[in-house]
Amino acid sequence: MLRTVIFTGAIGIVFFTAEYYNFVHSLPAEKWYILAFFFTISVLQHRVMSFGFQENRDRFVQFYLVTVVLRLILCVLFVGAFLYYKVSHPMRFVVTFFVLYLFYTFFEVLGLYRNLRRDLKP
Repeated sequence: MLRTVIFTGAIGIVFFTAEYYNFVHSLPAEKWYILAFFFTISVLQHRVMSFGFQENRDRFVQFYLVTVVLRLILCVLFVGAFLYYKVSHPMRFVVTFFVLYLFYTFFEVLGLYRNLRRDLKP
């Protein structure tokens, strides 16, 4: 979970730096909401995965799939709600959301691979 905080902090620093050096024209005004959403989803997913790994290691795959489906549904609802309430620049919002989705998915898979590789060694 500490890695998630550090990863989100690094992205926050990039956003802050972009604002400071006036690269705001390429990022939507809702970027902090998107970042907070992905941080919340990552923490929630981490908690569910750790619970599933502690209870029964045989059910780990089911817990992982539930978190992936839950994350996908929440992402669709989040984007839909923001687009329904008229964001300032819809295309920038969707592109930024998608890029952060890919970053967080890559980060999650990398962490999962790292943990499973460590746990599977004899």
